Amino acid sequence: MLYPLLRPLLFTLPPETAHHLSLAALKLLPLRPAPLPWSGGPRTVMGLRFENPLGLAAGLDKNGDYIDALGGRGFGFIEIGTVTPRPQPGNPRPRLFRLPRAGAIINRMGFNNKGLDHLVANARRRRYRGVLGINIGKNFDTPVERALDDYLLGLEMVFPVADYVTVNISSPNTPGLRDLQRVEMLRALIGPLKEKQGSLAATSGRRVPLVVKVAPDLDSEEIDAMAETFNDIRIDGVIATNTTARREDVTGLRHGDEQGGLSGRPLFPLATKVLSRFRRELDENIALIAAGGVFTRADFEEKLARGADLVQIYTGLIYRGPGIVRAILER
Repeated sequence: MLYPLLRPLLFTLPPETAHHLSLAALKLLPLRPAPLPWSGGPRTVMGLRFENPLGLAAGLDKNGDYIDALGGRGFGFIEIGTVTPRPQPGNPRPRLFRLPRAGAIINRMGFNNKGLDHLVANARRRRYRGVLGINIGKNFDTPVERALDDYLLGLEMVFPVADYVTVNISSPNTPGLRDLQRVEMLRALIGPLKEKQGSLAATSGRRVPLVVKVAPDLDSEEIDAMAETFNDIRIDGVIATNTTARREDVTGLRHGDEQGGLSGRPLFPLATKVLSRFRRELDENIALIAAGGVFTRADFEEKLARGADLVQIYTGLIYRGPGIVRAILER
């Protein structure tokens, strides 16, 4: 694989420039006709068939511009977004920072995206036939008390083209967003979304699972309260976790004090701890998708051992390149 040779060159470029060049280059590579096989065989999660349990987390392809290119890398599923109802530029640059010594990234992108219309059009045109998740959020200028309006619109618009929909209430880069994880606000948000999911399914004759992505910066009491809410509302799945606001493991490193969400190797133990607690507290029929710091086969297997039904990667792909998919799945 050429990526180990190209990475030093890419890492001399500003991170966002390298990001866009890398995605453009993926379109030039041959596409796999199907996901890579996995020794555990296909599995059914949330009523969906996954040829393997390794997926791409949201954030790499915010607009669905690279669905086919990313889907052709062997993943069992990919998730695009976060998408908001209206296009928005996100936070000012620079807003993406590499911490190579820690195998980490800090981002404060701020849900930069081209809006629902653009993403849905791309999803309709895709040739990729694997499982496609779409991650939805609220616009930065939508007050938290009006957030439900944005999420209801997002769910309605992506429902016809998504295999599952993720409700992102855990990014640290949109002011007030994580307030939606507080139990009283969580119930007021997810309850109506579940009702909307039911009405859309009845109208279309097609069921699309609803998933919530949570933060790693939760204590045990917060996790238990959220899990109780998810059990009551009968959410289909939980993604554990998003990026962290903590900086203990990158103190003193260049860019280690930048604002934003930290992902990569330092996130692994924290995200895995949250994953384990959710698995203990959630009903067994609620799917659990692990994300946070997965770089190796051993990382992948630990997430599964701690109760994950599926596993997502992001920062590991940035550091190891497309070959990471085969390295994780093949013995």
